[in-house]
Amino acid sequence: MGLLNLFTKPAPTLLRLPSGSFSVDRHGTVLAGTLPASFPRDLIHALAEQVLATFRDAASAQLPLSEVIINYPSLQVTARELRGGAIIFLAPKAPQAPANLN
Repeated sequence: MGLLNLFTKPAPTLLRLPSGSFSVDRHGTVLAGTLPASFPRDLIHALAEQVLATFRDAASAQLPLSEVIINYPSLQVTARELRGGAIIFLAPKAPQAPANLN
């Protein structure tokens, strides 16, 4: 059985869902934020890049886009455009209990 352990991948670590916000300039540099220090900076930068690219693409297509709301099952991401930069809010959603049909 020890041979099989050589090929197993370590389980990924689970992150606590973040609650807070951060603002970025037009280059993706984080200016200020209220996210916990334990939240990975790589994820913050990746999220900022995607949000800024969305606003840039909308501007190049001449679509007036000032806010983007992304709803995941357990997290809501709200981003607002700020003169080339953006402010991004992360809010975890409370788990929903199934409706009682009795």
